[in-house]
Amino acid sequence: MEIVELAPGDDRLKTVYPVVRELRTSLSDDQLAERYAAGYEDGYRLAGLFEESQCLAAAGYRIVTNFVSGRHLYVDDLVTAQRCRSQGYGRRLNDYLVDLARRQRCTSVQLDSNVRRHEAHRFYFRERYTISSFHFAAVMGDE
Repeated sequence: MEIVELAPGDDRLKTVYPVVRELRTSLSDDQLAERYAAGYEDGYRLAGLFEESQCLAAAGYRIVTNFVSGRHLYVDDLVTAQRCRSQGYGRRLNDYLVDLARRQRCTSVQLDSNVRRHEAHRFYFRERYTISSFHFAAVMGDE
């Protein structure tokens, strides 16, 4: 079992995108590929946990610096394939991200989680995350 950092165009993304789509259900593989290529230019990265050629879990993240948190690793996406949940793969990928944050001199690992994702919240609490703020969004588009 290994964790692999994937660049846009990597052939292994074909096995990663179906896992990511379990979290981002409204996006097609083509849309994921398009967004990943665009996000990669801005520092967004995608890591997959693989057993042989099969992706078991995936994480999208970026390392950013701002006034409120300083340098930190922000997790945009963290998902384990439904068939593989409760087997420690999410923890393994989270541990990878925490270790990466330490190596990159980050002060914290942060993420947002939809208020309806109760199973994910239990996982984050087990991994020692705390609720530190509310996240607000103003959606741009047709009103």
